[in-house]
Amino acid sequence: MASETLSQNEIDALLGGGGRSSAAAVLPIARDAQSEVQVYDFRRPHRISKEKLRTLEAMYERFAKSLEGWLLGRVRGGVQLQLQSVEQFSFGEFTLSLPTPCASYTFELRQTGGQHGVIDFGHEFAYFLVDRLFGGSGNPALPNRALSPIERMAVRMVADRVLGVLQEVWQDYIEMDPALTGFESIPEILRIANREDPVLVANIEVAAAETRSLLLVCLPFAVLERFFAGGTERRAAMLGTPDEQHMNRDLAEHSVRGTRIAVAARLPEFRMSMRELLALSSGSVLSTGIPRAAELDLIIGAQPRFKAVPGRLGASLAVRLTDGLLPAPETDTLPITRTTTP
Repeated sequence: MASETLSQNEIDALLGGGGRSSAAAVLPIARDAQSEVQVYDFRRPHRISKEKLRTLEAMYERFAKSLEGWLLGRVRGGVQLQLQSVEQFSFGEFTLSLPTPCASYTFELRQTGGQHGVIDFGHEFAYFLVDRLFGGSGNPALPNRALSPIERMAVRMVADRVLGVLQEVWQDYIEMDPALTGFESIPEILRIANREDPVLVANIEVAAAETRSLLLVCLPFAVLERFFAGGTERRAAMLGTPDEQHMNRDLAEHSVRGTRIAVAARLPEFRMSMRELLALSSGSVLSTGIPRAAELDLIIGAQPRFKAVPGRLGASLAVRLTDGLLPAPETDTLPITRTTTP
């Protein structure tokens, strides 16, 4: 009996190889399968394609270098701005990422129906700007408090420049006319959008003196729809010239007006016994007990839409509309609708 017992090596060989080689053959497959699985939130779909992301990164890298060159002449010290990422968040997630207190300036994007954005300077970067703009050494103290009104006015000058550079990098895609509207030091009080609304956030790392901070630029997706849809040129090409649009509208209206739809007048419901129903045959007269002037249900397509009374119009059977079951356009006179069957 002992000679019939298989060793572990023999069992592994029968199953396709030794323990280590088998594991080496299986594990890469497991890793590949796992790498193909991605979490997807259907309530907040990701709208940034790889192509658009590359364009955004190039735009905001140009934004960072342009703002860096302007700051070097104002703060008279070494300042480096480098883009970290451009990401899609909900506005609620963006506010949760801000420290307390924060240094956030809100701005309005005029001619967009009241849309707003946010610039957050970060606690360290904001106090570095205050120190240098007021002639400090560049190694500021970092008190755990919000900016004072005078300090806000100093940093506001930089915020104005940020909006100017932002308008420049977006001008080839979207016409922006931003204007500062306020300052907020408590993230929970920021109310420029609903918490679930998607926003585009550019994270720019700022290295100044011995401090590192983040400059965040938040724009609502509602303003950037044309960019993500392919631009105004693509939409214009799809819609055609004004003359073509007018012609297409006329053709569509003519087709709709010429469409035929089934109309039927239905008697009110009534009951009859199964014996009476079984006694019916071709040519039988059915006594319903419904008065001759009883209202009918007028069925348009498959929906009951109006109440009507039966009658005649010349030699044809007709119905006269008396009331609408669903909202219908008001008219001075009740229309007459011809029926197709007696």
